[in-house]
Amino acid sequence: MHNTELETSVDIAKELGLSEEEFLQVENVLGRKPNSTELRVISMLWSEPCSFKHAYKWLETLNNAGNGGMMNEQAEEESWIEIERGLGCTFSMKAVNSHPGVSPPQSAGEGSADMYRRIVARGARPVAALNSLRFGDLANGPVKQTIRDSVNGIGENSRVMGVPMVGGEVAFHSGYQSNNLVNLLAIGLTQRDKMIGPTTGSPGNDVYLAGPTTFSHQSENASTVEAASPDPQIKPASTAHASDSFSGKILMEAVLAAAEACMLVGLQNITTGGMAQAMSELCTGSGTGIQLHLDDLLHDNGEVPPETVLLSANPGRMVFVAKKESEGAIREIFEKWEVACTKIGEVTDSGMLECFYLSEKRLSLPTGMLVRGVGTPVYEAPTSKPRYLNEVRRFNLNRVKTPSNIVETAKKLFASPNLSSKRWLFEQFDSMVRNNNMGTNAPADAAVIRVEGSDKLLALSVDGNASYTAADPYIGGMIAVAEAARNITCSGGVPTAISYCFNFGSPHHPESNYLFVNAIRGIGEACRKFNVPVLPGDVSFERISDTDQKADPFPPTPVIGMLGVIDDPELHTSYLFKEDGDLIYMLGNLSNDLGSSAYLHSVVGVKYSPSPEFDLYEEFEMQKHIRKLIRRKIVRSAHDVSDGGLFTNLMESAIASDKGFNVETVDTFRKDCFLFGEGQSRIVITIAPEHEDTLQNYLINNNVSFSKLGEVFGDVAIIDEENFGSISIWKRIFEDTLS
Repeated sequence: MHNTELETSVDIAKELGLSEEEFLQVENVLGRKPNSTELRVISMLWSEPCSFKHAYKWLETLNNAGNGGMMNEQAEEESWIEIERGLGCTFSMKAVNSHPGVSPPQSAGEGSADMYRRIVARGARPVAALNSLRFGDLANGPVKQTIRDSVNGIGENSRVMGVPMVGGEVAFHSGYQSNNLVNLLAIGLTQRDKMIGPTTGSPGNDVYLAGPTTFSHQSENASTVEAASPDPQIKPASTAHASDSFSGKILMEAVLAAAEACMLVGLQNITTGGMAQAMSELCTGSGTGIQLHLDDLLHDNGEVPPETVLLSANPGRMVFVAKKESEGAIREIFEKWEVACTKIGEVTDSGMLECFYLSEKRLSLPTGMLVRGVGTPVYEAPTSKPRYLNEVRRFNLNRVKTPSNIVETAKKLFASPNLSSKRWLFEQFDSMVRNNNMGTNAPADAAVIRVEGSDKLLALSVDGNASYTAADPYIGGMIAVAEAARNITCSGGVPTAISYCFNFGSPHHPESNYLFVNAIRGIGEACRKFNVPVLPGDVSFERISDTDQKADPFPPTPVIGMLGVIDDPELHTSYLFKEDGDLIYMLGNLSNDLGSSAYLHSVVGVKYSPSPEFDLYEEFEMQKHIRKLIRRKIVRSAHDVSDGGLFTNLMESAIASDKGFNVETVDTFRKDCFLFGEGQSRIVITIAPEHEDTLQNYLINNNVSFSKLGEVFGDVAIIDEENFGSISIWKRIFEDTLS
């Protein structure tokens, strides 16, 4: 190394967020001390957001979760699922969580743009997106503005990119007050032979940077600002760069045009770890290296150092590899789209990431050393069962009084922010770009989109209940997968694969780590049962301040994004009531269960209670039978029982169809449990009266528990012969509360 590089030491390494042990590990791998440029690059790529060093071990346990029609190892490596005859899709989730000091619209807007670039990086065009949003208590004034800003940021970017936002979920909890969660899922379609992977091909190929070549002195490398973090091992988010949606759109079009012309050997998005991480990932699968020449990038950037270029996560850049003979054609495509495209290096056989500036070699590191799970540290942090679980175990249902006025209780529950309509919010998104959204006229539990060039439909769902996970992380993790699958099943599809965003407190807090580890165990167990592969997603460990006694603990929030395939458009099933006189059945076991329900939290005011009753085998069997009944054309509508219980389930179907219902509860169960409990593995279906014998024979012969509730009736809600009022009144409560 040239002697202009500063000497490094353990003390400097600690200032950059590395431990003394990690600095010694670096010295051992290199056989020397790293120079200052190398140390800054290593400190960033070994940080938690880049390396998942406290999560990686547990994420690896998800790799044997299933096959979904292909080997899981292939799905994990390629993030690609075949739909039919070489046509497939890639999908992934990303956490764009906001922290104090970060502009919500910038964070959300740029996060959604980055999500789409992840899809483009596999040679696919983004065709749909969903979101999972978590905000603080709505009684807090600034929270309302944060919601508007975040929604505007996501919506603006999606509109410009031409990607419909076809579904999502929103929840509110005081524990998200200073840590708003914006989790995004995007899906793209591509032919198998047009898919691109993170590879370099053969030595001698050229390396390009697509996108702007102006670099800020204030890189998004968090190693420059880690002193602001209350947890030295969790890198804080820096000020997000303003999202330039139009630039992102033309970058996407230019890259896809080059991919369509089969000019790209390998392609990678530039994200948290900057160019250094992207190029290391390109090399690792190929066993190659890359030699970078930064003179052309830095000569117009003043005194910006090489590590800023290597680590900058400024929006709107991608790196790709192409054969030398393609240079002219590549430049022609990018000039047509008016996107900067700069050749910055070449592929070598060294296995090293090397960086030259002004004829000096400023960096020389083994690429594997910088790649998550290959050469980055992997830790197993200690766990400790949270103390509040003692309160959960002490919950006694007998101490919860049954409501004296069930109608007023139902209104109070139905008007709570977590159950009321999010229509106002989702109307800010464009859901009909490309005109493939099937859910506008026939809303289903999952978002359903057409697949151009195929008769099949895709069903998409995002789910994750923090209350369930907090009460029992193992069960809560399983329920997150099961409910996402239940939404796919109720829509007529077959669960096919998942991605994830895991939002938990710092792994350096043993109680937070306990929740994370056990939720992963539950998620893996459910994925193995449903035989679905787990595609790469995101992990976000939120900062927790032990000194802030006013704030609720950060809610452990595993969000599951699930893909399903509907083989025939005629199987697409909505949750709308269809005709007066249709019979309403609930499939699944009944129980006196109010655990972790919205009713307990928002109406009764119980903070700690067990997770809802759940049996993974029963869940799997239930969904299997629902799919068979849908295929036999017996089911007219299907809707799973989840947040808000059976009452909310029935009312959502009634409101969406402007049709009422007349049902009866089972008098051997408490009425509040029957109507408001959230015991799992229950699905409400409607059938035509002439199919009743067929349905009952099937259920009895297959040992499926069921209850006949009543029928679709008029325009009022009647329960146990008590008139709850017209559906129009409940519709106003549902739609007007949040807006």
